[in-house]
Amino acid sequence: MQTQTKTETITTINPSNGKSLKTYSYMIDDAVESIIQNSHEAFLNWRLKSIEERAKLIKSIGEELQNYKSELAGLMTDEMGKLLTQSQQEVDLCTAICEYCAEHAAETLKNEERELSDGGKGIITYAPIGIIYGIQPWNYPSYQVIRYSIANLMAGNSVLLKHAGNVTGTAKLLESIFKAAGLPEGLFSVLVIDHDQSDNIIKHKLVRGVTLTGSPSAGKVIGKKAGEQLKKTVLELGSNDAYLVLHDADIEKAVEKSVKGRIYNNGETCIAAKRFIAVDSVYDEFKQAFVKAMSDLNLGNPKNEDTDLGPMAREDLREKLHDQVTESVANGATILCGGEPDEGEGFYYPATVLEHVKPGQPAYDDELFGPVASLIKAKDDEDAMRIANDSRFGLGGGIFSKDVKRATQLAETYFDTGMVFINSFGLAEPNMPFGGVKDSGFGREHGGFGMKEFVNTKSIMISDD
Repeated sequence: MQTQTKTETITTINPSNGKSLKTYSYMIDDAVESIIQNSHEAFLNWRLKSIEERAKLIKSIGEELQNYKSELAGLMTDEMGKLLTQSQQEVDLCTAICEYCAEHAAETLKNEERELSDGGKGIITYAPIGIIYGIQPWNYPSYQVIRYSIANLMAGNSVLLKHAGNVTGTAKLLESIFKAAGLPEGLFSVLVIDHDQSDNIIKHKLVRGVTLTGSPSAGKVIGKKAGEQLKKTVLELGSNDAYLVLHDADIEKAVEKSVKGRIYNNGETCIAAKRFIAVDSVYDEFKQAFVKAMSDLNLGNPKNEDTDLGPMAREDLREKLHDQVTESVANGATILCGGEPDEGEGFYYPATVLEHVKPGQPAYDDELFGPVASLIKAKDDEDAMRIANDSRFGLGGGIFSKDVKRATQLAETYFDTGMVFINSFGLAEPNMPFGGVKDSGFGREHGGFGMKEFVNTKSIMISDD
């Protein structure tokens, strides 16, 4: 790497009022190279630690997150606008992930033995491979980081983080929390860098794997760059998840969960409920109750207790969302509530419901990353499932039905997604795999699966002769 002479900065902005928070300087290339070398040296020592030793430190990180809970939650809300209560919930989820990994790593990563054809013994071991580079988004500033870093640290790897610029403060605070928990120097490092520097990290010979959470377009770029270097990737790329309201659904519950599913985290969640497909027999009943519930939501300061929906994370994101709404309306959709950016300071957008949503509209085809719901009528249950799968995405989805056995069968056999929620809206469970198919990416995190994504599944064969 050559020494970087340009000076560039990132300024974080509070989306609730549009005011600047703090300015950070990009690292020079020499500093980045030093961090990579230190990360590799840390890995060489860390890989020799027993799983029990690693687990002890991972559990300490979970405890330290709780010690910093108030500061970390407040900073996340200031940087990207999520409700303060949801920032606090995010910290709790991060701690739960640490605890799960610490408690289950020994079983997940233990050696396996098999008998060989000649009567000898085969041993399968899961060996760490080195530095794992994570490129992470802003919408869950702590969870996205914890999700990949803890699993990889538990597996024996070291971790580099390039976080989204607008949550740089959260990234730096997490680095401090890992250090306060006693994690050895170099195992978790934050890089404040630009895209060109990031590309060089993917190429670096000491970096062994790349994981990205972002858009499909970003996934294609990063996947190609990593593939050219023959490096494995895990890509989680968003979705336009469909939630089915079937003929026998509990409408009151369906409305309650659907509203939460659409506006949780200000609607800026990859696995959020986005398309609501109600069958003809219950469509009008669901529509009336759903629109009223969305209209009644209180849009306001994310730190106020009576706020239901906070601002979008950045002004450009609000503009993109509104463009998608406008284009959908121009192509036949109608607005049942909301649909106009909130005037005044901050980047607010009201809870919005679109009807007459069909193919060819962004509301049907694309991911609307904000509090906009697409309402679609289906003829029957079979038609609803067809519409749900009529998507290039496949991260998650949901089914509302009183017949849980049949809904489960539909989920198992027909729903072409990585996750399905029945009579609920969910986010992530530490003990269940998280990830998608099609344009939603590939690879899995959580549930022990993430610990095996970036390891060398090594065969050792001992002859009996």
